[in-house]
Formats: sequence, structure tokens, C-alpha cells
Amino acid sequence: MTIPHPVRVCALVLVATSFYTYVGQMVPQKEVLPPQETVIRADLTTADMVMVGQEIMNGKGLCFTCHTLGKTEGPLRFPDLSGVDVRAMTRVPGLSDVEYFAQSIYEPEKFIVPGFNPGMPVINKPPIGLTDQEILCVIAYLQTLGGTPTVTLQTSHQYYTPPGAPGAAPPGAPGAAPAPAAASAPGVAPGTPPAAPPGAAAPAAPPTKGTR
Repeated sequence: MTIPHPVRVCALVLVATSFYTYVGQMVPQKEVLPPQETVIRADLTTADMVMVGQEIMNGKGLCFTCHTLGKTEGPLRFPDLSGVDVRAMTRVPGLSDVEYFAQSIYEPEKFIVPGFNPGMPVINKPPIGLTDQEILCVIAYLQTLGGTPTVTLQTSHQYYTPPGAPGAAPPGAPGAAPAPAAASAPGVAPGTPPAAPPGAAAPAAPPTKGTR
């Protein structure tokens, strides 16, 4: 008995589909979720910031996508971070470890570690978009890799000055929020000088021409 050609084609399609479906089910499935947002509380201590910074580097910051920690052999895409705080203190003349870490995050192309190629994204801009406070937490964690964390949420560096810290823009300065304008009395045109309070002397009239 000869099997019609269309039937053989359909049977082959069904067998192939069933086989690849079976193989696909054998591959472990991993659900990929968007990075969880980190809440930066105003009362975070330095120790708290270290833990938050580590979470950010493992999650939202995607730092360990390219960096490694403790890899001493084999090719490296970006520098390994073991003991990085010791190197950060002397990497760029005139920059402390905090300033060096800040520069590496806000302007990664400004200094390239010898032996490596540029390519690190600007972390405070999309698609990663860490906030200034999140970056301070990352710096706190990086300081633990070979050093002692010293930063707080009030730490200033060349790219960020916390509100209320010395050097922050005062109200009314360029870039600061404008002071609220005084409300006018009902029926009075904006810009009209306020009336003198009851009982106060009226302002003197300006002198007439020719008077001495």
C-alpha cells in the first residue's frame, strides 16, 4: 500500500514538531524579571549603604555583567574588582578613592585602565539610570573591596552635592527653585506697592523742580 505524499509530509511535520517540543521542554526555563527598584531611606548608615550598593551591583546596576570579583586567570572584559579600593586611591593623581569611583561611573571614558578597552556605559543615564544616592551606595560597597567604607548620604564629590551640604546651591541661585512670589490683595494689580498700614505717615512727595 502506497502512502500518499501529502500524508507523508504531514507525518514528517508532526514528528519533527513533537521532537523539538520535547527537546525544548528539557532546557531549564528561567524567568527574567526587571530589576527591583531600591528604596534609599534618608536614615541609611554607611553599613546599610554597603549592603544596598552590593544589591545594586548584582541587580539594577548590571556591574557584574562585565566586571568580575576574584578572577585571577583568563581574559577579562573589564578590570577585576578584588582590592579595587587600594588601586583607586592612587589610580589618578589628585583623586581620592571616592572621587575616582565617581569619575569611573559618571565619566567612564575619562580614564581607561591600561590594558583594557573603553566600553563601560554611563551608569547614571538610561538604560541603567542609577540615581546619585544609589551611586553613593555603590561607592560605599566598592570601598569595602580592599578598604574601609567612609561615605554617607551626605558625602559630596565632583559630580554631586547633596541638598543642604556645604557647596549646595542656595535658594534663588541659578538652578535652584525660585522663591514663591508674595500674593497680591484681591483687586490689586500684581506689582502694586503694598498700602501703608493704618496710622502710618504718608511718604513724602518728591521735591518740585526749582526748590532748594
